Amino acid sequence: MISVILPVYNPGEGWAANALAEVLYLERSMPDIQFEFIMVNDGSDSDIYSREKNQIAASQIQLIEYMPNQGKGEALRTGVMTARGEWVVYTDIDFPYTQHSIAAVIAALRSGISDVVIGIKDKDYYDHVPGFRRFASRLLRSVVRRFFRIPTDDFMCGLKGFNARGREVFLQTTIDRYLFDLDFMVLLAGRKDIRTETLEVHLRDNIKFRDMNPTLILFELRDLVRIWLRR
Repeated sequence: MISVILPVYNPGEGWAANALAEVLYLERSMPDIQFEFIMVNDGSDSDIYSREKNQIAASQIQLIEYMPNQGKGEALRTGVMTARGEWVVYTDIDFPYTQHSIAAVIAALRSGISDVVIGIKDKDYYDHVPGFRRFASRLLRSVVRRFFRIPTDDFMCGLKGFNARGREVFLQTTIDRYLFDLDFMVLLAGRKDIRTETLEVHLRDNIKFRDMNPTLILFELRDLVRIWLRR
């Protein structure tokens, strides 16, 4: 069984129908795989979420909800702790990466060669990203290259997967918000017994990311220091 974890926080219009369509595609395109889908509502309080969540509740997707908002890292740990699959894959509720990319991550996990498969962005990724978010992401990658020795500096791609050994490491992360991925990479770097693999993944053509609130940088800097000190 493969467990797919889908964190959600105040999504855009039509999010539920899109998620259900992607879930159906995965099931039909890989009929030899038993899937488990777990959606974790990380404290969404928008009208759009409330209006559409009944579509999820009536589907095969397991819905976990809590309040207030805790951050994507906490949402994913909640989903991973619930997962029953031999392998776990996580991505965003809007399924921003192509269906081929998700299938490639699953195939790499099932091959048994690696314990953790880390999606990395292709050369066109930043064409979809607003200006300040693009600047912040590149700056953070530069800082990470300078101060951390991890499997890849492209650690924030929202498509990753792991087996039971990787799951054990993931659940040791403590960062609640966006730098949980860096926390995971640092922990992996300290585990020579864990086999990691990077895999280039591709965004869907219609994906556009929202710009980042500059005040979030302060929280990210705090978490960056926490991870560096605990390294």
